[in-house]
Amino acid sequence: MSAPVAFRRTSTLAIVSLVSGLLGWSMLPFIGSLVAIVTGHLARSEIRRRPDAFEGDGLAVTGLVLGYAMVAMSILGLLFVFLVFGGVMAAIAAYA
Repeated sequence: MSAPVAFRRTSTLAIVSLVSGLLGWSMLPFIGSLVAIVTGHLARSEIRRRPDAFEGDGLAVTGLVLGYAMVAMSILGLLFVFLVFGGVMAAIAAYA
């Protein structure tokens, strides 16, 4: 007689992390990325605590990567805008 096969569910938090990470790049840039980061970390800890019950670590990692990448791109974009406009304003002030 064979042993029963353990059924593992995909973590709901991992799915939310992936979907939020995708939304962070399309419709909800800042909020979606933050949700992807938080739920991605929660999903990975849930999967590590109960590996026999949950799967979806790859989904959680993908959500984390998408979330962190969007946050990094947003910070770089804001830094670029401030530096460009700061340089323009400094040039205007120097010639005025």
